Amino acid sequence: MHTPPLDRLLQEACERGDVPGVVCCVTDSSGTVHQASYGSRDLSSRTPMPTDAVFWIASMTKAITSAAALQQVEQGHLSLHGPLGRVDPWLLAPPVLEGFDAAGQPRTRPASQAPTLHHLLTHTSGFGYEYWSSAVQQWRKARGVPSIASCRNAALELPLLFDPGQRWEYGIGIDWAGKVVEAHAQERLGPLLRRNLLGPLGMRDTGFAIDPAWRPRLARVHQRMADGSLGTIDMEVAQDPEFEMGGGGLYGTATDYARFARLILKQGLADGERLLAPQSIASMLTSQIDPLEVVPLRSAAPRAVNDLDFFPGVPQGFSYGFLVNRQVTQTGLSAGSVSWTGFANTYCWIDPVRGIAGIFLTQVVPCCDARALALYYAFQRAVCAAWDGRAVSVTTRH
Repeated sequence: MHTPPLDRLLQEACERGDVPGVVCCVTDSSGTVHQASYGSRDLSSRTPMPTDAVFWIASMTKAITSAAALQQVEQGHLSLHGPLGRVDPWLLAPPVLEGFDAAGQPRTRPASQAPTLHHLLTHTSGFGYEYWSSAVQQWRKARGVPSIASCRNAALELPLLFDPGQRWEYGIGIDWAGKVVEAHAQERLGPLLRRNLLGPLGMRDTGFAIDPAWRPRLARVHQRMADGSLGTIDMEVAQDPEFEMGGGGLYGTATDYARFARLILKQGLADGERLLAPQSIASMLTSQIDPLEVVPLRSAAPRAVNDLDFFPGVPQGFSYGFLVNRQVTQTGLSAGSVSWTGFANTYCWIDPVRGIAGIFLTQVVPCCDARALALYYAFQRAVCAAWDGRAVSVTTRH
C-alpha cells in the first residue's frame, strides 16, 4: 500500500497538536500490510511513540468480550435468548427507572423481563452509561453508586432506562456480559480471555493489568485543554479491580488488535485452529438489533465525552460487538462494515467487502475528541482510497 501521503497526514497532525502520538495499522486476512507510529507516547517527556506502544483500548474491549461470550454459547454453556441462570441477583431483576421524586429519590418499577445475553451484547438491555445519561448520574448520586471506572461490583447496580428490547442505548451491558461469562465458566474474565482468545491469537501484549514490562512503552493519556492544547494526565484503569471490565478494561497494542481483526476476516480461524464458528463471526458482522437503529448519543459529561454519531445520516445497526453501517460511509467504508471506539480515542474498523481492517490508536480525552476523530476519519478515507488503487506491499515505519 502506497504510504507517503498517509505518513505526511499523520506526522503533521502530531506536529500541530491534533494528537500527541498515534499508532496505525492496516491488515488483511493474511497479515499486516501497513503499520506505523508518529509523534510522542508522552508529551511531558517527548518520548517517541513506538509501533509496539501499549494503549488503554477501553471500549474496543467490548468486541473481544463478545467473542468470548459467543464461544461459551457455541459450547452450550450460555444461551443468547434464554434465562441467564447462575448470575448476580441484581441482573435477574433489575428495576426500571421511571423518574425521581421531589426529594431526588428514584421511582422504579419491575422490568417486564430480565435482560438476556443478546440484550447485553447489543446494548438493548436498558442499561445506560453515566457519561451519556443524566438519569444514570442522578441515580448514582441518590444511591451512592460508584462510577463504572472504579471497577467495583456496586458500580454495576444501575437501573434499566427501559424494558429490555425496546430500544438501543449504549451502556454497561457488556460489562455485565463479562460477569455472566465468569459466572458460568467459574473463572475470572482475564484468565478466560487469555486461554480462549488472547493466547491462541498470540495477543501477548493485551490484558486487564498493566504488565511491568509494558511500562516503558505505555502511551500516556492526554487531556484536551480549553485552548486546544494537550496535557499529560494520570489516568489508568484500576489495577486491583473487584471486576475486570469486559466493556472497557483492556490494554493492548495495534499489532495485537490486528490479530483479533484477522480472526474475524478469516471467519474464526487462527493459524488453522477454529476459535469461533462461521455463524458466530456472521453475528459479529451483521446487525442484531433490527428493526431498531443506533441513535446518536448526547454527552452528559462534557469533560469526559463528546456527542457520539460516527456517520451522520447513515443508518446504523449493532452486531455482537460492533457498530454496523448499513450504507457506504462518508469516508468510503463499504456498506456492512463494522467499527467501534475506545474512551481515549482508540478506533477500529473491519471492512468485509474489501477484506481489510484498520486500527488507529491514540490517547486523548474527552472521548470522540473533535481533532482526534477528524484525523481518524482522514486515515480511514486515505486507507480506503489507497486500497482501491493498491499495489500491496508490507510496510512498517517506526
